Amino acid sequence: MTSSSSMLRLISLAAFCSMASMRVCDPMLVSLAQEFSVTTGDASAVISAYAVAYGVLQLFYGPLGDRFGKVRVIISATFACAVFSGVTALAPTLPVLVASRALMGAAAAGIIPLSMAWIGDNVPYEQRQETLAQLMVATVSGMMAGQWFGGFAVEVLGWRVAFVVLSVLFVVAASMLLRQLRVVAAQAPALAEGAPVPPAFSLRAYLASTARLLRMPQVRWVLAVVAVEGALGFGTLAFVPARMADGYGLSASAAGGVMVLYGLGGLVYSLLARRWLALLGERGLVLVGASLIAAGLLLLAWGPVAAWAALGCFLAGVGFYMLHNTLQVQATQMAPEARGTAVTLFACLLFLGQSVGVLTVGASVDRGFISQVFSVAACLVVVLGMVVSRRVKGRGAP
Repeated sequence: MTSSSSMLRLISLAAFCSMASMRVCDPMLVSLAQEFSVTTGDASAVISAYAVAYGVLQLFYGPLGDRFGKVRVIISATFACAVFSGVTALAPTLPVLVASRALMGAAAAGIIPLSMAWIGDNVPYEQRQETLAQLMVATVSGMMAGQWFGGFAVEVLGWRVAFVVLSVLFVVAASMLLRQLRVVAAQAPALAEGAPVPPAFSLRAYLASTARLLRMPQVRWVLAVVAVEGALGFGTLAFVPARMADGYGLSASAAGGVMVLYGLGGLVYSLLARRWLALLGERGLVLVGASLIAAGLLLLAWGPVAAWAALGCFLAGVGFYMLHNTLQVQATQMAPEARGTAVTLFACLLFLGQSVGVLTVGASVDRGFISQVFSVAACLVVVLGMVVSRRVKGRGAP
């Protein structure tokens, strides 16, 4: 096994933990609302706070990754996640829980986007879609594990235990990454000594670089599209367990189990990404993906029984990752000379869009309009897919 493949596996482990921590609260919302005597919409602040912090801190991690090395920053962020996950487990009130989740999101912000940027630095464009799909296997598996374990912990262990377990996993991932980084450095000391030293961080230079990126039409287009995708995709995803619990009477663990189907859909795409890309091209992936998301959301909104909603969950998972992985590839290529900053801007807009979506859908949950909001999101996703398909490659395009 080469050092690059070993590093990719360990980065993927950190990404697994990051995504598990991101989605672990989804099946907890109803229970948290009951424990702290608030509405489900109010309890969803634990998700939106994480998303806002995760998105904003991308602007901080991008230049750090370019300056100190992406893997070093990933390791530091993973250790920080371990600390803040432990703090979250001790939160005595909802405001403290929301604040600790925000800190956890701020730490996790340095893992997945910089992992994407590392792939962009080390993998040729022709192999990048497939390699990003491999990373996606880890992130989707983390999402599945987080959503299921969050529901299981609520019913069997207590929700605080979930964050203790996450803290331990983060420590393991960070320790293994640090060890691998030292092995790589020991194997190539001459290369490390001869490598150019990046310039010291300058806020003025960073703002100028960011402004230059934002003047690029391709960058602005990708960022705008991913913000909308975050609002429509992740914004609705957060409330699927609440929909399963309130609409079909499922328990927290059963609702979390249904959410595993969403991740399973993403996993199916990840394993078949190469074949589907060859068959459909990026344009076909986007159109089919948007259609599957829309179908899944409509089944979740109006399915007469839980089985139909579960099918919708699976279809939405396949479709979302067909669309999102294509946008990730665009993000890694939109500014190769400043890939760390560009990719973290991409993630920033994705999760700021998610926070807007969570707040919007959260308000609808409290007013009984969740089915209608899911339906509107389904229509808008189809429009988004048509817009994106005009800017990416068709089948057989060079």
